[in-house]
Amino acid sequence: MDECKVIIMGFGSVGQGVANALSMKKDLIKEKTGVAVKVVAAADSSSSAISADGLDEKLLVETKNNEGKLSAYPEFGSDKNGEDVLDAVEYDCLIEATPTNIVDAEPAFSLTMKAFGQGKDVVTSNKGHLALKFREVVDAAKRAGVEFKYEASVGGSMPIINFTKETLSSCKINSIIGILNGTTNYILSRMTTEGTSYEDTLRESQELGIAETDPTQDVEGIDAACKTVILANSLLGINATYSDVEVTGISSINSYAIELAKKDDYLIKLIAEVSPENLRVSPRLVKRGSSYDVGGTLNMATINTDLAGDVTVMGLGAGSLETASAMLTDLISILKNKN
Repeated sequence: MDECKVIIMGFGSVGQGVANALSMKKDLIKEKTGVAVKVVAAADSSSSAISADGLDEKLLVETKNNEGKLSAYPEFGSDKNGEDVLDAVEYDCLIEATPTNIVDAEPAFSLTMKAFGQGKDVVTSNKGHLALKFREVVDAAKRAGVEFKYEASVGGSMPIINFTKETLSSCKINSIIGILNGTTNYILSRMTTEGTSYEDTLRESQELGIAETDPTQDVEGIDAACKTVILANSLLGINATYSDVEVTGISSINSYAIELAKKDDYLIKLIAEVSPENLRVSPRLVKRGSSYDVGGTLNMATINTDLAGDVTVMGLGAGSLETASAMLTDLISILKNKN
């Protein structure tokens, strides 16, 4: 395989991050794999840009930011969207970065299944179809004989899924406990250091672009619960879906509770627990100075194993380039396996 043609579906912050990362790392990917990567299509929610000869990644991002839609891409803009884009051009790998939908997993589920049906590999950052239909999606990839990678769905740039499967492959994984949402960690960290209220800190994080305009998925623990399901299935072999997770968010945490915890040298963090006994996301007290004492948008997870004991990983859990880095790592892995 000398060339890999990719389609980027979903051109929000993550999709644009992938385009930017590809523009910076094409030479590195070619050096590591011997394969040249070419973006032949990119699509937002209502339009696309499509060219079998390849698109300019930087121009894709500029067009989206300046014009608001990819149909404005010079010469190759199109009104095609959704699954029609997958039929419009020959490709080798779908890079799926549409927004997470925890209600019905669309459009990620249909896009992914269509790509499998076409015999194409898929790299995703999406959590919806994995949290609701993990076994169905993974089994479909196996039946199709294609690669399906989803490192970016948990923890942004924090290596955990591939790391655990490969580096800790000799170990039985007993549990994973950690901080899996960067937005809530930022809010709780700022409330602790600045003594600000939840409402003021949330507003600040929205102004900085750390929290979404509608922050529900983050602050109510939904995002972390989706990641809990993905880790349970992929690393512990637990056949679980989102409804199996006990979820409590941080919206009821006030500055009084933060100060009370500090007096006893504790912090409040939104903790996800993945074990055969518990699938749970909730605010918990953690000891100051422990491995759970991480600030900002950092994510961390302690993986308890039978042979290696506790192994802790850490990394930035939010950000377009950070998430894109995990997606490119998955793409590189796929390309290496094919050569």
